[in-house]
Order: sequence, then structure tokens, then C-alpha cells
Amino acid sequence: MNKYTDLKNKKILVLGFSTTGIAAAKYFSKKGANVYISESSELSKKNEKSLAEIKSLGVEVEFGGHSDKFIDDSKFCILSPSIPSDAEILNRLNERNIEYFSDIEYISKLENKKMIVITGTNGKTTTTALISHVLCQKYNAPYCGNIGISPFEYLDQDVDYFVIEASSFQLNYSPSCKPKIGVFCNITPDHILWHKTFDNYFEAKATIFKNMDVNSCAILNYDDEILRKLKEKLKAKTYYFSMQDRNMKNCTYCEGGKIYYNDEKIIDSKDLQIVGPHNMQNVMCAVIVAKILGLDNKTIKNALKSFKAIEHRLEFIRTIDGTDYYNDSKATNPEASIVAINSFKNKKVVLIAGGRDKKTSLKDFIVAVKERISKVVLIGEATNRFKNELAKSGYMNIVNSKTLEEAIDIASLDKPEVVLLSPACASFDMFESYEKRGEAFKNYVLSKK
Repeated sequence: MNKYTDLKNKKILVLGFSTTGIAAAKYFSKKGANVYISESSELSKKNEKSLAEIKSLGVEVEFGGHSDKFIDDSKFCILSPSIPSDAEILNRLNERNIEYFSDIEYISKLENKKMIVITGTNGKTTTTALISHVLCQKYNAPYCGNIGISPFEYLDQDVDYFVIEASSFQLNYSPSCKPKIGVFCNITPDHILWHKTFDNYFEAKATIFKNMDVNSCAILNYDDEILRKLKEKLKAKTYYFSMQDRNMKNCTYCEGGKIYYNDEKIIDSKDLQIVGPHNMQNVMCAVIVAKILGLDNKTIKNALKSFKAIEHRLEFIRTIDGTDYYNDSKATNPEASIVAINSFKNKKVVLIAGGRDKKTSLKDFIVAVKERISKVVLIGEATNRFKNELAKSGYMNIVNSKTLEEAIDIASLDKPEVVLLSPACASFDMFESYEKRGEAFKNYVLSKK
């Protein structure tokens, strides 16, 4: 027993009435701890059902601020990942010498040898789901983390591997996490308002790889110069994946539409149900993890063939009068939208974009739009900046829309081959989450006659 497992009658503080916080509270209460959840915002109607359930377990809950009663004498604190690193509550915890960390950090203190952690700016959700799907042919390897399910949900189950999607927010509060396998998909500027600088953002993600030792495996994107150089700072055994280079050991690469592990052909891209070069990278990551953990090529290939796109990530919805509709609502930054746009070469595509602007550069996004998009329909708060930046570049086929439903109707008028919702923005101006935005897109497309 140690301070992280000796929990009976100990006071545990959870900051944030969120998916993470609720799952943590349930776990610790089952272990006999005295659990306190403190939430800075007021109670909303959508949380009333969860509140009743959590209180029935004997958990104390407060909304609208963090009182001394809840904080004082806590053994340690689990943070919801969205809490800013300069939040005043963290100063109060430091003053009381109360240790605080993420759910991922807590899991690593108990089960680091079972952890497969996937991070990066874009593509990590699909990669996480895909790795879990392949590994589940042989192991109990559920996906969890930033994908929407806390790893606390599986901590008492007979799990072989936790396949964890990790955001920069979670990793910022996971200083000693040292997984068995770490996957770094790519890195581009994102969440700069939260992290203050790109270097801070990168370091939040890179720390777990620097923590890893010779018994761990790091999987890096060779085509990303920053990640390629990261190897120089690592002790872990390093594997690469690349769309451009095959002259390496311990690598997967794509050549002629086929994916290889070293010189073994694994699968032809035409046998996959997911599209786009970014998904080839996701597949290559999954292949490496599967090979490290002893799956044979036939098992890997069959699993890859049966995997379908996850919800809200370049998700095919339906075809209407020759037009394919794709929901890529999870593309909440320009880089993610570029990936989606580049998945449709030599097709007439109308793009629906916009939402809450993250104020990142649109330079590369505009290049991709000019090369591949026949029309852009803009929604939300970002409309003016996106429209002005596109117009400055000489791209003028732009239409404004007041609602997502109207945008879909406008996009459909030209009878393009593809209508693509890939917003390049957060959803919070019009929707409470990217999931709600994607659901609205899907529901309207499915209702069209």
C-alpha cells in the first residue's frame, strides 16, 4: 500500500464536475475515501442527473467556487484537464502542500506498464480508437482518456492495456507519467492561449517521452522535423512512421498505396474503410504498436480492414443525388481541416467552416482551400476573419450562413461530389461541443430527402 492506494477514510479532492471528475469521484468513493468535488461554475441543468447519482455515493459536491472546507487536509487532488495552469486555486493547493495531477498521472502511478499513450495535435482520436481496435483482437485494451472515457472507468477491471488519448492539458498535469508505449502523431501550434507559448505546448506533450526508459517504446512521426529531433533526447527504444522515407530501422512506411512494417507488407490502402493520407499515418502507428505487442500480420490486416471512421472525424454520413456528405466536426483548428481537405483529391468539394476562432494562422489553410475547394460556406464568429483572409488571397467563392442547416443547403446547391463540414474552429459560439455540432450536421443531412 502507498499514499495513492491507501484510500480508506482519506479525504480526496476532485476539481471540476466533469467526465474526469465524476469518474474519479466514483472510483475513490468505492475505495472507501471521503471524496469532495469542487466546481468553480454554477450548477447547470444538464448536470442535475449526474449530481444526484454522485451524491448517492456519499460524495460531497460544491458549485460556484472552491471553499477552504473542501480543500483543507486533502490527501491529494485530481484535476479536470481544462483548469488553467495559472488558476488561483492551484496557488491555494501549493500553499497547503496538496499534490495535484491528472487522471492519467494517477493511473501511471498504479499501472504505467499497461499504458499506451497517444498524443499530438491532430489525428490522436482516430489513432487511439484504431490501436484499441487492433489490440482487442488479442488483448483487453479499451480506449480511454481525452476520447471521452476516463481511464478510471477501467481501473478495477482486468485490463491488459489502457489505450489512452492524451491532450496537452492532461499531460501538463502528468509530470511523471511514463507509459510502456508512447505515440506522438504530429505537432503544430494549438491551444496557445492556454499554454502561453508553443514551446510550453510542445513540452507538455514531450515530457512523457522524456520520462520513458529503455524498457519503453516511443513511436514518432519521422516526417515532422520537431518530432524527428525529439529522438535525440529520449532513452526509450524509438520507432518511426513515415509517408516519405523507408530507409530506417523499426519503421512503418507507405509506398505505392501499400503500408509496410520494415520490409513486410501489411495492407493495401484500398482495403481500408478510412480515407486520406492522414489515416495512413494513423494506420502506421497502429501497426507498430501491434507488432511491438506480438500480433501477427494476418491478425493486424484483418483488424485494419474492419475499422470504420470514428464519429465526427471525417465520418461519411450518406450520399444524396451523387453528393457525399462528410462530418469532420472534430477538426477544431486549421491544421485538422487541411488534413480533411487533402483527403479529397480531384473532387469537387464544398467546405463548411467557421465557429469560434482560435486566432491561429490561416496561411496553409488558405493554400489548401485554393487548391481543392470549389466553394466555402462560413458560419459563426470566425466568419469575418476567414472571409477577409481568403479574399485577400484572391479566393472569392465564399458564402456566409447564419445557421449550420442553412450552410448545408447552400453547400448542396452546386451538386458537388463532396460536402465537407470541417470547421477549423472551436464550436462554442453556436454549440456546446464539437460533438453537438457534428450531431446537428448528421441529423440534418439524414433528414434531407
